[in-house]
Amino acid sequence: MNEVLTWALAVAAGAGLGTIFFGGLWWTVRMGLASKQPALWFFCSLLLRMSIALVGFYFIGLGHWQRLLACLLGFVLARFVVQLLTGSPVEPQHSSALEVHHAP
Repeated sequence: MNEVLTWALAVAAGAGLGTIFFGGLWWTVRMGLASKQPALWFFCSLLLRMSIALVGFYFIGLGHWQRLLACLLGFVLARFVVQLLTGSPVEPQHSSALEVHHAP
């Protein structure tokens, strides 16, 4: 029973890390598009989000691959939840210009 609780907590912690990571990415894109210095937003966000995720994975795993895998599962599940909550990606708009075909 103790192992199951440990794995469940690892999944929950991974979901928290994933929410921070992917929610932060969504927020960064929104802020970066409106900023005069988007590169600074993206670079600082990348460093902060990656640092939080890596430190979190390190302390959750602590040498146990089962906990690390459970944390990864929660992290990936959080990606889908954040994507669902923030809306679908923008569909690319097709240009009305004619396509030019080059050599085959």
